Amino acid sequence: MSETTPNVPDRPVLDGLDAKWAEAWEQSGVYRFEAPGERAAVFSIDTPPPTASGSLHVGHVFSYTHTDIVARFQRMRGKHVFYPMGWDDNGLPTERRVQNYYGVRCEPSLPYDPDFVAPEPVVKKGERPVKDISRRNFIELCEVLTAEDEKAFEQTWKRLGLSVDWSRTYTTIGGHARRVSQRAFLRLLKRGEAYQAEAPTLWDVGFRTAVAQAELEDREYAGAWHRIAFHKPDGSPVYIETTRPELLPACVALIAHPDDERYQGLFGSTVTSPVFGVEVPVVAHPAAEMDRGAGIAMCCTFGDLTDVQWWRELKLPTRTIIGRDGRILPEPPAGLDGEAGRKAYAELVGATVHTARERVVGMLRDSGDLDGEPRKTVRPVKFFEKGDKPLEIVSSRQWFIRSVEHQDVMLRRGAELQWHPAYMKARYDDWVRGLNGDWLVSRQRFFGVPFPVWYPLDESGEPDYAAPILPTEDMLPIDPSSDTPQGYTPEQRDQPGGFTGDPDVMDTWATSSLTPQIACGWEEDPELFAQTFPMDLRPQAHDIIRTWLFATVLRAQLENGTLPWYHAAISGWILDPDRKKMSKSKGNVVTPLGLLEQFSPDAVRYWAANGRPGTDTAFDQGQMKIGRRLATKLLNASKFALGFPEPAEGAEITEALDQAMLAALDDVIRQATEALENFEYTVALERIERFFWFFCDDYLELIKQRAYAEDGGAATQSARLALRKALSSLQRLFAPFLPFCTEEAWSWWHDGSVHTASWPVPGGAVDGSPEVITLASTAISAIRKAKSDAKRSMRSPVESVRIAGPAGQVETLNSIGGDLRAAGNVEALEFTPEGEELRIEVQLAEV
Repeated sequence: MSETTPNVPDRPVLDGLDAKWAEAWEQSGVYRFEAPGERAAVFSIDTPPPTASGSLHVGHVFSYTHTDIVARFQRMRGKHVFYPMGWDDNGLPTERRVQNYYGVRCEPSLPYDPDFVAPEPVVKKGERPVKDISRRNFIELCEVLTAEDEKAFEQTWKRLGLSVDWSRTYTTIGGHARRVSQRAFLRLLKRGEAYQAEAPTLWDVGFRTAVAQAELEDREYAGAWHRIAFHKPDGSPVYIETTRPELLPACVALIAHPDDERYQGLFGSTVTSPVFGVEVPVVAHPAAEMDRGAGIAMCCTFGDLTDVQWWRELKLPTRTIIGRDGRILPEPPAGLDGEAGRKAYAELVGATVHTARERVVGMLRDSGDLDGEPRKTVRPVKFFEKGDKPLEIVSSRQWFIRSVEHQDVMLRRGAELQWHPAYMKARYDDWVRGLNGDWLVSRQRFFGVPFPVWYPLDESGEPDYAAPILPTEDMLPIDPSSDTPQGYTPEQRDQPGGFTGDPDVMDTWATSSLTPQIACGWEEDPELFAQTFPMDLRPQAHDIIRTWLFATVLRAQLENGTLPWYHAAISGWILDPDRKKMSKSKGNVVTPLGLLEQFSPDAVRYWAANGRPGTDTAFDQGQMKIGRRLATKLLNASKFALGFPEPAEGAEITEALDQAMLAALDDVIRQATEALENFEYTVALERIERFFWFFCDDYLELIKQRAYAEDGGAATQSARLALRKALSSLQRLFAPFLPFCTEEAWSWWHDGSVHTASWPVPGGAVDGSPEVITLASTAISAIRKAKSDAKRSMRSPVESVRIAGPAGQVETLNSIGGDLRAAGNVEALEFTPEGEELRIEVQLAEV
């Protein structure tokens, strides 16, 4: 951190600094991680890999700036910062973007076309028919488009000033990530922590894939209550109320609360369903709600998660009628044997759920079993967070990772983790305590990490799921849809007596939950892993505590027996003017490039840094304007301070105002350091910025005449030395927040980068009273106010200033009287110790 003779430009400007210094940092490798050989010297960050589909938005800029502030601070504190960047490029968002961008659809039954050429991008939706292509061709398009998106993302991040080690990027679909994901899965399978089961599964009929509990969201959905008559053996009615009459053919029981007196005589008997004529039992279960509808409900397989609970606990039969495409299945379910019922069912075959509902209601009207007309209602319905249709529940074979049985240890791990802010731990605890099923990790999609599993086929071509064929770890990564297991030939694929590959891919969280292992070189770079894992920090948003954070803690516990990191820093959302979360799916996002161009990266980072940890923050261009003003002021203040002659060798801080300013700066350094160590970057910025404006508005004005003095006496040397000390500390204090303007100003008088300079520490060599600062600001403000009220120039002369008040305050102001006189252009300055309140009377000179 050696100083040089200042070389200051005539007109410092903010514009263009991002391009200048981003290129310089890239060439110098200033942010490249060099393993120091010991874990204690490393600060390791589990950077969230953004979804590489489309473009970044201002919400990304917000949260990633917070992480970068921490990274830069730790680097200046002497840590070797391990700060890689990943791209989360597999999963539904990428598939949907490729479908829309190229106008294609994946059809796994089609053969691979080696001569396939990517279509021209779709300009207007519906301008041409959607083209079906093979799975492998579709995956190739995904790879092409994500690679383009990732390049654009990287350029945006560099322009924002992220101090990432770009030599350590990874993708969640790349060979390394697939190998880690498949290795971890095989080990879980071997230990019995992963398993496959045929079970009722939440299903998105639009995406045609299973959905995990963590991916659900409740949305208000319009429907109607239908009062429907079932019939006792004597023909008398038993009324139920339902919003899903289309599930009548799937009804397996009527259920009421065991304490409901209305139905005590029905328990243990049977009733017959209307239209379809199926006899079903009436049973009791405590989950039935006596005050909901008629108090007695249909249990259908399956209408909602309560149906699943009743079906499982009461050991009821299964009557599935909805297929994976969301349409009524062609074959009537078991138990629907009557001719009239089968005829009615035939009218529903192939219909969507909505159409089937209308047809069943019509049948109920015709049969007289609909009591009154449907009553409109709005109720919460479960949706896949990325979907646009209500979820159905279908029976399917899926892969799961055990999580419910690990609830206790997961709660203990959550208690060990240091949360910032601390109250976010409650969200994690609530999620863990509320787990009601193991983690479903398989998806019926295409662009994802394949399950490394084949199955032998029997002589009739049916797979034997109980005897899976597994690869050895040295074969990974593999794709069972194209790779052949040992002991078989490619010609035996999908042939009786041969083999077939598992068709599913892993949920994107199943891969993203391994980002610490992927980034740190688990099982592949033992030296790096030992120095970076467990990692120090996981930064992320609060809405994915239940998914990404929970899943990562679970995977580290199951694989490594430890937490994956020591700290979790949780950011909030960016809200639009209507106070709604900004997100691509809502269509209310603002992309960052225009903002970076208009205000500068430092200004946008300033806005982001004002968002407190865990708190939702409004998108505010006004804050960006303030940030631009601050960055520009830092350049100009640096130019001004460096314009004074250098302090003489042996110069000392002798003047009260200089001593007080440096003592106040020491307090700021202590406060900012403590705040940043606790990930309270907003608090740190507030303290630094408040002092900086005092430094510029008051201190520089008060001492500039003394610093310019040609006699070069002790008072002058004190001012010049204090200026240099303060400027050095201020530039370093602002460096994590405003990396471009601080690097520029630092380069005017130092070799090397400010971002590898040491973080400032309190000097402690001067004894200054903080009261001096307060009183100096009060006095100079009074003089300025008098001039402003009289509409005079700030340089206009003042005939006299009389300062009266408590003796201690008057004496303090008298000690800096020379600076006050020079700064205010005051001819006569009078000090009178009298009274209990400070009074300052200003008499302007005649004009």
